Amino acid sequence: MGHKKQGALIVVDENDELQDLRHKGEEINADLNQQLIETIFFKNSPLHDGAMIITGDKIETAASILPISQSESLPKNFGLRHRAAMGISERTNVVAVVVSEETGVITAFHKGSFQSELDYISLKNYLAEHVR
Repeated sequence: MGHKKQGALIVVDENDELQDLRHKGEEINADLNQQLIETIFFKNSPLHDGAMIITGDKIETAASILPISQSESLPKNFGLRHRAAMGISERTNVVAVVVSEETGVITAFHKGSFQSELDYISLKNYLAEHVR
């Protein structure tokens, strides 16, 4: 998705901490697969705005509304997806991954901090380290 500059905000919730936010999105409850993720975040899809919440091997919701961070530490070029990813990572023990629609850069957020310019392997390692 990064190579295509297809924007996305994906939250990996292994501890099922986001039950309260599930009503703020569209229920999907589908098996996790790349084709479905790409379809949901296709620019003209009605579900592409907001966050996708993944728990285990299921896509629970799409178009979910997340709290926005007010952090001054975020770079000026970070947009609303990045602020939402930071906001949810400040409040819960989840990993949020953003693919920038403008640059294709992948950034991962966890516990109020972030790592940017991730490639496939570094994202995979980041997830392995932070998702239990």
